[in-house]
Amino acid sequence: MRKRGGVDYCCWLALCLLVCVEAVPIAVDKTKVSPPQENLDPPKSAETGLHYDRYLREVIDFLEKDKHFREKLHNTDLEDIKQGKLAKELDFVSHHVRTKLDELKRQEVSRLRMLIRAKQDVEGGKGMSVDHQTLLKQFEYLNHMNPHTFEVEDLDRLIKSATNDLENYDKERHEEFKRYEMMKEHERREHLKTLDEEARKKEEEHYEEMKKKHADHPKINHPGSQDQLKEVWEETDHLDPDDFDPKTFFNLHDTNGDGYFDEQELEALFTKELEKIYDPTHEEDDMVEMEEERLRMREHVMNEVDTNKDRLVSLDEFMVATKRKEFLESDPWETLDQNEAYTEEEMREFEAHLAQEENTLAQKTVDLQKQKEELERQQEELNAQRLQLQQAVEHMEKIKSQKSELQADVKGGAISVPPVQESIGVLPGDSQPIPPGHQQDSPVHS
Repeated sequence: MRKRGGVDYCCWLALCLLVCVEAVPIAVDKTKVSPPQENLDPPKSAETGLHYDRYLREVIDFLEKDKHFREKLHNTDLEDIKQGKLAKELDFVSHHVRTKLDELKRQEVSRLRMLIRAKQDVEGGKGMSVDHQTLLKQFEYLNHMNPHTFEVEDLDRLIKSATNDLENYDKERHEEFKRYEMMKEHERREHLKTLDEEARKKEEEHYEEMKKKHADHPKINHPGSQDQLKEVWEETDHLDPDDFDPKTFFNLHDTNGDGYFDEQELEALFTKELEKIYDPTHEEDDMVEMEEERLRMREHVMNEVDTNKDRLVSLDEFMVATKRKEFLESDPWETLDQNEAYTEEEMREFEAHLAQEENTLAQKTVDLQKQKEELERQQEELNAQRLQLQQAVEHMEKIKSQKSELQADVKGGAISVPPVQESIGVLPGDSQPIPPGHQQDSPVHS
């Protein structure tokens, strides 16, 4: 469940954050290892996992191109950066950079508008009311009321949003993992309900056997302790553990050569410990849990060693940590199976919430089925009306055709129409009518 890689800049947290400190040269024992090649280019910023990550990194890249801003950045305290004092320096960057930042903001605002419309369409289609306040809260990292130009307020918002979001990352990750574990247990319990008593008993026995098998592993060294780092030194670096040197170790595993351990570099150090617990070919080992264990280790070391809380471990911080008693004499690490991710009460609340969601979904299914049936009924009515109309049209066309045929026959003489004669004043056999007032004499009989 790793959402983002490590961070490559000092004070990256502050502008996620606008820092491009050059790599710090490190003294290395050349008899043991070869020094890294000099890297003249600043390291590229890594993905943060924030939904506005691309916009953030593009803003950083362009601000770094301005000489004035870059100099101010190197001379500004971390806390001052967090409080927005660096943002005011935006007024002094070059016209070219400001123009590009304006363009980046317009593109980002356009992207946000598309996302909002899509979300409204989706939620509206499901009959859900759209919470516009919550929706807009996701876009607090820029001033959307001014969609055209990138101002000091935009940089200030970007710094504060990125700082807050990254600081809350681990907390949100804990909650996400807890939900994952509870869902896994919920599905297991639901599966048991479908089995008969004998099958359920076998399933429970198998489950307990897998738990026990997973818990049966070698001792896990405390992350960041001398024992843990020495094991990496010996098994990964293939060096004599008796010659362990913290400074040389730091240089070996500072893979991008920037003079800092970022989160990704730290997490890579724990692979050997994780291989003691997890094997992707074993049924009892969950690879999602393995990644969570890795992140727990990284979080622990950061909390212990990263004294200035910039989410990076400098060489100085690392060397100070190697002199502490906790580094030299550490207790074994308590793994996830020794620390329950949730309580039974939380599980009950989770299942109650799931049941409520299922009921809501079932009701929506019923409502949609009724809507479907009503639409089908209306369609049948429309089809019947269409059929009646079609039949009426066909009947009218038939009458029209017959009338046209009859008129054609009359016109062509195929049918004669007798003249109409008056019934008064016309004698049978006469060809001329008797004028009114005249009376024909009676025939004379001889």
